[in-house]
Amino acid sequence: MTPKRRITHITRWIKSYATRHRIKTLVVGVSGGIDSAVVSTLCARTGLPTVAVSMPIRQSRSTHSLSLAHGQWLTENFDNASHITQDLTPTFRQFEKLFPFGSPLAFANSRSRLRMMCLYQIAQDHEGIVVGTGNRVEDFGVGFFTKYGDGGVDISPIGDCMKSEVWAMGRELNIIPAIIDAAPTDGLWDDGRTDEDQLGMSYTDLEIAMHIDEGRTECNDSTFRQNLKRYREIRARNLHKMQPIPVCSMPVDR
Repeated sequence: MTPKRRITHITRWIKSYATRHRIKTLVVGVSGGIDSAVVSTLCARTGLPTVAVSMPIRQSRSTHSLSLAHGQWLTENFDNASHITQDLTPTFRQFEKLFPFGSPLAFANSRSRLRMMCLYQIAQDHEGIVVGTGNRVEDFGVGFFTKYGDGGVDISPIGDCMKSEVWAMGRELNIIPAIIDAAPTDGLWDDGRTDEDQLGMSYTDLEIAMHIDEGRTECNDSTFRQNLKRYREIRARNLHKMQPIPVCSMPVDR
């Protein structure tokens, strides 16, 4: 499927879902990354009121600048789009004080969950839904998301799109080039580490490993085999995020 056809298909899917469920507003958290830029633009293309929300928490200047730039670009190109900036840094600082010995990873995930709460507050205020920005590699490959954080959404428009396909849609949509070229990051760490820093693999390598794991391509190179091993290790560790919550079934009395 070409990027143009994919854009049309997803836009119609979002609008169909919203119409069917009488949703008035689409709310998207924008981070300055390609995924949220594409999703917010697809939402705006539906013609429905779309609220893009920037939620900095001690954000790096460069990342936050891209988020603000996309918000401005979106509102300039779509009359139905609006952009809100909600600085959650003061709220997060107060939260940190409650857990003086909290681990850095736990605090990183708490940032994501705080943003989720903000998005749902705005969505309910506007009789809307929270639109997810996770792609297929992150959400259904390696599980690179925060449970009940950026994984807490109502719909997932690009959840079946590989990262390369999201980049292709971004170019087709004329997303700001700096956003397309920026190194992907979840923005949850004070040191500004990228996704590749955390995963130990680029999205290109992750996609290849995912294709091999799913039997869609051959594993005929030692580097591919190493990447496949790493991919499977990450996936196994995060598989619980991608599966339904286990429910203890009670035996039927006979």
